[in-house]
Amino acid sequence: MKDEDYTYLAKLVEASQADDSNAFAELYAMTYNKVYNYCRHYLRNAFAAQDAVQEIYVTALTNIRKLKDPTVFIAWLNQISFRTCYDITRRKDAGFDMPGAEILDFLEDEVHEDRDPAETAVRRIENERLQRAVDALPFQEQQIIIMRFYNNMKLPEIASALGISLSSVKRHLLLAQERLKEEMT
Repeated sequence: MKDEDYTYLAKLVEASQADDSNAFAELYAMTYNKVYNYCRHYLRNAFAAQDAVQEIYVTALTNIRKLKDPTVFIAWLNQISFRTCYDITRRKDAGFDMPGAEILDFLEDEVHEDRDPAETAVRRIENERLQRAVDALPFQEQQIIIMRFYNNMKLPEIASALGISLSSVKRHLLLAQERLKEEMT
């Protein structure tokens, strides 16, 4: 994002902190796609991603007054997104899952009839291969790859969201890229 966008977002945050619901609605509109795409990739389920987005923005709305520096809103929202998706994954792993959601998610991906079937098949195979390679990464490296390349987050934002140093992010990113390159070639 450009610097002027962060300045504008900071003004919207300040207005939201002063109970301006229109300002929060604009914050939501400006950030929704990025947050949804992150959740969709992290959770690998459109329905769970929609639930996560709702939870993320409710958390952001109820806690926006606690944000002391409005210029870090994006990093703060990214951290909420990561924590929410992580918690949903943990709940799922503990057995609190939505039965049948994977089938609906698969059907949603099959709706695109205008694509060339051969091209779609090749793309799906390559995407599945890449997804398996990302899934095989150690957890920390996996999260950094998702945040960096699927959510287009900057390295300092990732460090803030994960609560680790920038040098650790760089080290994990380099290791992950080397592992993926080795796996994909």
